[in-house]
Amino acid sequence: SLLVSTLACYFQGRKDLFAGLEIDGLEKDWYEYPIFRIDFNGGLYTQPGILEATIEGYLGNWEDIYGKNPNYTTIGTRFIEILRRAYEQTGRRAVVLIDEYDKPILDVLDTEACFYDDYGKQVLLENHNREILKSFYSTFKGADQYLRFVLLTGVTKFSQVSVFSGFNQPKDISMDERYEALCGITQNELEAFFEEPTIQLAAKYQYTVKEMKELLRRQYDGYHFGERMTDIYNPFSILNAFDSMAIRDYWFSTGTPTYLVRLLQHSREQINELAGRYYVPSLFVDYKADVEQPLPMIYQSGYLTIKEYNRRMGTYLLDFPNNEVRKGFLSVLAAHYLKPGGGEVNSWIIDA
Repeated sequence: SLLVSTLACYFQGRKDLFAGLEIDGLEKDWYEYPIFRIDFNGGLYTQPGILEATIEGYLGNWEDIYGKNPNYTTIGTRFIEILRRAYEQTGRRAVVLIDEYDKPILDVLDTEACFYDDYGKQVLLENHNREILKSFYSTFKGADQYLRFVLLTGVTKFSQVSVFSGFNQPKDISMDERYEALCGITQNELEAFFEEPTIQLAAKYQYTVKEMKELLRRQYDGYHFGERMTDIYNPFSILNAFDSMAIRDYWFSTGTPTYLVRLLQHSREQINELAGRYYVPSLFVDYKADVEQPLPMIYQSGYLTIKEYNRRMGTYLLDFPNNEVRKGFLSVLAAHYLKPGGGEVNSWIIDA
């Protein structure tokens, strides 16, 4: 969400917000583009009609701005018409930013929630939401000439259950080394821009600055998104720690996604069979809608990360990124849903 907000400000031409940053000197022309931003994170799509109403709300607001053609009635044709009008009225191609593109599917994933359509046919809500999204996202192909930039963020990369049929597959940058530090804070950035709060935290806990840096590293660092193994701190947790001046488990306390809980409830996998092992990318990059194989969802949700890359074998070692995630995952999820043998969870937490 922070990335989406940053890009929105950039494409709005808000040069003032980037003063003093590297991009301030790199970008010469700060143009303002028409921006269409959708955030699916605010809704709960467990009832029929909610997804359609959400999309309808966005389309209606944009039609109030750019106008409406009554001949276009489907969400796809209406969106293309909006993009066309925005281009004609502003002279610039549109920017589309979609946050949590997959949440309407994840909310009903593996729930078997159904409803009856107008013809009395029983419809699985998961399939229904997927088809609605597919019809909406497929408009990008027909509107390509009106688009400057499109970004979709989400938890999963759906392959076998693609919602992108009908338009050119978007480029997945999740493991592209050019963007591996895009959504986090590197060690160099931490030391360059957060020296003062680090010193303050060290003083509060009566640690040396070196000891506090090590504590922050163990607690919030450890994510890797490419072969170069650049250490990435969880920005949500580290920023909350500096703001509250306290070392706590911030990210995990925001709540465990219900879709992950459901997945683990139905899975026969044990957590110690998933963490600390090497995998080829195909086993954890693509989500395959299989409750018997929870690894992709656990990895893509941020509970496991790359810890080592074996170039000769082309395999990746997956494990917990840091103590915050390790303790939270094992105590909350493993104890209640994976039901490991006596004392195993507590011993793992102590080892963390």
